[in-house]
Amino acid sequence: FYTSQNSTSYLTNGPKSDNSYGYMYDTKYSWNSHITNCISSYLHSQYKFENDILSDSDNCNYIDSFICDEGRNSSSEDNSSENDLRILREDSNDPDVTQKYRHLWVQCENCYGLNYKRFLKSKMNICEQCGSHLKMSSSDRIEILIDPGTWDPMDEDMVSLDPIEFHLEEELYKDRIDSYQRKTGLTEAVQTGIGRLNGIPIAIGVMDFQFMGGSMGSVVGEKITRLIEYATNQFLPLIIVCASGGARMQEGSLSLMQMAKISSALYDYQLNKKLFYLSILTSPTTGGVTASFGMVGDI
Repeated sequence: FYTSQNSTSYLTNGPKSDNSYGYMYDTKYSWNSHITNCISSYLHSQYKFENDILSDSDNCNYIDSFICDEGRNSSSEDNSSENDLRILREDSNDPDVTQKYRHLWVQCENCYGLNYKRFLKSKMNICEQCGSHLKMSSSDRIEILIDPGTWDPMDEDMVSLDPIEFHLEEELYKDRIDSYQRKTGLTEAVQTGIGRLNGIPIAIGVMDFQFMGGSMGSVVGEKITRLIEYATNQFLPLIIVCASGGARMQEGSLSLMQMAKISSALYDYQLNKKLFYLSILTSPTTGGVTASFGMVGDI
């Protein structure tokens, strides 16, 4: 892709006679064709395929056909090319002028480089440009850590209520919980369950920062406590992936009680049963989670 400065200048001033490529952005089709060519060039220059893949023309054509199909689908959404060009010119100062194609890419927060989504998961969400580790959802972490077909979730139907009837002028606490459930597809800010890691049975809990900042309320504390107690009874190694801003203020002192409850369960698990607990601190992990189970792992 071009830099936002170059794109802005071109869209503002229109096509110039000295343009060596000869593109004329007078229709939506020509704009989509240009974007498609840029994406295709980027893929072939950034990702080095193995010789056996390069020798297979079907695999190479797959990328081109996928991107071209995306371009054709997007071009068929709006029949008015003049209106689309007008919008592009009005938004020429916006660096996200190609926002409609952002579903194909993930932008690195460190180097601002673009990573193709279909390849990013196979690279464990590591930026191709600078090697930074990009943010992951709890479901993505479970998919990477747990052997396929072995994940058995626990307490999926446990949801938060409103014990202290907390509400702001803008939004009720219950309504906010509902909105995050629809947005993330989760019932709470942590997923717990049993699975196998390289064939070894483990108990694992994975927090999700996308759900209210991974804040720890009554349900989060109860799910983690039940997971620890199950691991204690079954003599399973325990892994908790932490990602949280701390205790959930909407539940007041009830959320703070979860710190002591989880720590008490871990005391029995680690000191009395002599079992192994691995705490993985992801960014960000702060507040009550750090002050309780986040910092007491054996590793």
